[in-house]
Amino acid sequence: MSPSDDAIHIGSRRELLVDDALIDRRQDIDLRLNPPTPREVAIVHDAPWEGNTCFYHTVIQDDDHFKMYYRGAHYDEQQQKGTHEVACYAESEDGIIWRKPNLGLVEFQGSRDNNIIWDSTHNFAVFKDANPACSYEARYKALAGNRKTGLMAYQSGDGIHWSPMQDTPVITHGAFDSQNLAFWDPNRQCYAEYHRDFKIYDGERVRDIMTGTSEDFLTWTPPEWLAYSGVPVEHLYTNQVIPYYRAPHIYMGFPKRFIPTRNVYGHQHNGVSDVVFMTSRDGRQFHRWGEALIRPGLQPERWENRNNFVAHGIMETASGIPGTPKEMTLYSMEGYYRGENCQMRRYTWRLDGCVSAHARLSGGELITRPLIFDGKSLQINFATSAAGSVRIELQQAHRLPVEHFTLADSEEIYGDAIERQVSWNSRTDVSHLAGQPVRIRFILKDADVFAFRFVS
Repeated sequence: MSPSDDAIHIGSRRELLVDDALIDRRQDIDLRLNPPTPREVAIVHDAPWEGNTCFYHTVIQDDDHFKMYYRGAHYDEQQQKGTHEVACYAESEDGIIWRKPNLGLVEFQGSRDNNIIWDSTHNFAVFKDANPACSYEARYKALAGNRKTGLMAYQSGDGIHWSPMQDTPVITHGAFDSQNLAFWDPNRQCYAEYHRDFKIYDGERVRDIMTGTSEDFLTWTPPEWLAYSGVPVEHLYTNQVIPYYRAPHIYMGFPKRFIPTRNVYGHQHNGVSDVVFMTSRDGRQFHRWGEALIRPGLQPERWENRNNFVAHGIMETASGIPGTPKEMTLYSMEGYYRGENCQMRRYTWRLDGCVSAHARLSGGELITRPLIFDGKSLQINFATSAAGSVRIELQQAHRLPVEHFTLADSEEIYGDAIERQVSWNSRTDVSHLAGQPVRIRFILKDADVFAFRFVS
């Protein structure tokens, strides 16, 4: 086999170091999971048609504004039951401050002065259709339903006024009392859906995730279970799978992990939750981290059953620190089942920051598999301490250093940047290596590398 036969064609796409897919070997370097930073409360669900069990949020970055969809619901502790379920809509100019517009569409307790878009639905998972062949009147789509009805397909031209696409459910195999989401998959050029069902492990019913595909959003393949390796069997209540918008060939998931037997503060409802992180290169085989991405933390209400769920969708928002780059935003649930309402708190990372290749000050080395790229220069997303550094060597497929691009030629990189051009004795042009197998050798000291990319 020639070196090019084993090489991975990456073109000019951004590659994240979220797994070992591109890594040949690493020594004294960990792939470190980086928890996001909690920020302000983004939205409080305190309207009469909302309540303490609002759930299943979806957030869409739509041109110059943001859309949020969620279930409005409330659990009455005295009656020991839910009082209502409706689908609601909110919007924002910046993804930070949210408002609930008065839509006048659905009557609730005798009034249409509300932000309800659909009545009597347990869940309503919306996405903006990126299929180039999508018609205008169907450029927003949704799946909604429950275990009894199955999942119905809906469409909308503006994301507010909705209609069923047909009178019968499009997906019927599953336990649909969760967030059952879909999107146009740019990699497979079809629609993909992810929903929850129960799987029997050692005689126990365990919540897990299934997926199917469709050419037209109406006829779906029989769903298959997601596959994981090297992790224990755990209850995954939601999945939040989505192609990462800055590197859409990588699927990211943010499942809500549910531990049904635990109860920290003697809450009425057993079970505690956190958020884990997983990635995939094909949409079905996932690398799932065992450690939590978002822990419940010091807030007692986040240790209540079903808290810490994150909304489906990764947003790009302005940093609160002047002069610094934009950030990635997630929204996470708190206050579920507690009091009269619940709320979503915003969490942020640096761009591409979920996972990094990390080395201590004593140093570490990472060498990629042979890569075939397009472009003229190499950029990295990285951060070091004041004493830390990054050095980079380009190698031939057989691990021999490329002349003029050796470790000795590499200029020491330190600082913190989303896009930093790599240079070797002032050379940055690597276009003569494009189209042939090349390895990248990283030498890190008290440093993190999040992503790299060859650019023109």
